Amino acid sequence: MADKGAMDKAKGKAKEAAGKVTGNDRMAAEGKADQAKGKAKEAIGDAKEAMKGKRGKM
Repeated sequence: MADKGAMDKAKGKAKEAAGKVTGNDRMAAEGKADQAKGKAKEAIGDAKEAMKGKRGKM
């Protein structure tokens, strides 16, 4: 899941930069949203990995 999160973050950065260069505020905002989605996916993936580790110790 972290790979998908990293991809969303990278796509978001590119989209945000393109939006700023072209003056397209909507595209820049979409880029920021993609970055946030990527961070959320990474956090979920990290939480899942942490839970897998705790199950084995119980």
